[in-house]
Amino acid sequence: MAAKDSRTATPQITIPRPSHNISRADISESALKVLYRLKNAGFEGYLVGGGVRDLLLGREPNDFDIVTDATPEQVRGLFRNCRLIGRRFRLAHVRFGREVIEVATFRARVEMDAEGERMTVNGRILRDNVYGTLEEDAWRRDFSVNSLYYNIRDFSVADFTGGMADLRTGTLRLVGDPEVRIREDPVRMVRAIRFAATLGFRIHPETQAMMSPLAHLLDEVPPARLYEEVLKLFHGGCAVRAFELLQHYDVFSHLFPQVQASLEQDAGLGSRMLVVKAMESTDARIAEGKPVTPAFLFAALLWLPMRHRLASLQQQGLHDAPASQMAASLVLSEQVTRTALPRRITHMIREIWDLQPRLVNVKKRRALELLAHTRFRAAYDFLLLRAETGEDVGDKAQWWTDLQNVDDAAQREQVLDRLARPRRRRSSRNRDRK
Repeated sequence: MAAKDSRTATPQITIPRPSHNISRADISESALKVLYRLKNAGFEGYLVGGGVRDLLLGREPNDFDIVTDATPEQVRGLFRNCRLIGRRFRLAHVRFGREVIEVATFRARVEMDAEGERMTVNGRILRDNVYGTLEEDAWRRDFSVNSLYYNIRDFSVADFTGGMADLRTGTLRLVGDPEVRIREDPVRMVRAIRFAATLGFRIHPETQAMMSPLAHLLDEVPPARLYEEVLKLFHGGCAVRAFELLQHYDVFSHLFPQVQASLEQDAGLGSRMLVVKAMESTDARIAEGKPVTPAFLFAALLWLPMRHRLASLQQQGLHDAPASQMAASLVLSEQVTRTALPRRITHMIREIWDLQPRLVNVKKRRALELLAHTRFRAAYDFLLLRAETGEDVGDKAQWWTDLQNVDDAAQREQVLDRLARPRRRRSSRNRDRK
């Protein structure tokens, strides 16, 4: 049975400044300006969420979020560089150059409708956000380790949900009843996997128990929101671990149903290895501080369903080029119903795929033209990936590598000459003469 909301059993714990490791030297100067201006204006101001969690873990936070008892309008009155966003619940964004500090008013959870029943649609619990107190705000947050508050007044940390204990044991636990919290927002399952992968935490057993049975609720989440979550998941430097956890909790099939079906249908093509290798490459580039593009990873993820569609269309009599174009369109149009892909990303995926047969069947007179193609490097890396995972393209992958490594025109010509020249067919006139 899922754990019930235990807020009454967990008193607030205040961790004084000497008992924790958060230093103002590690907090963004912009965030400190917001906190101090709120304090000086007579409002409460707390740093909250992942920023506090990461500071306590000795990590560098990606961003800093703030909560306060000031209303959004009052926050805007304090900052000229502030604009309000959101409809159901307004947030204040205070901009300092490229850095944006998000300021939210304390929120409370509302779980019952006018009839005293939970509001649900398609099994998901709906709720409206209303202003509340600091403690109410703590109990509406997703995970206990994200429910810790750094108080700018006395530099203490407030803990209402047992977050400090979970931080010490490396446990990722949903605040309150796991089933209720997942039904409220199924994306919490994806976030749990992301935090477990990036932080190296284990998901609490009571939270784990609800994930597979409720994974189907992700089918109702807007694709645009899932795309953003998938980007965070696979571009956090732990994509391989995230992929393993997604499959373990039956979540992957609801984000990439075509890929899961193809993996189950034909595991002998090295497809899983191709996906894992692409994710390892992404993780390595992120670790080295190099840029990554989601197009390459999505191209690798969707490659096997693309090949299956292509083979099916070819069996129906379509020629290679139109069959390839149609297969790509079918696969991408189906994927965007689950995770929305921006047009620029689908365009890059198509280019990577379209270049594969051109790189494999290259002719001497076209080689240098392909080498200068805008998307050549991504397509070449993809070809290397295919060769590494057992596809029969290793000779061409090595040839393209050699072509790029030559230093002068004479050496380049030698590499180009290695391309097998097609045998010329004799005309029927010559055959008849013979």
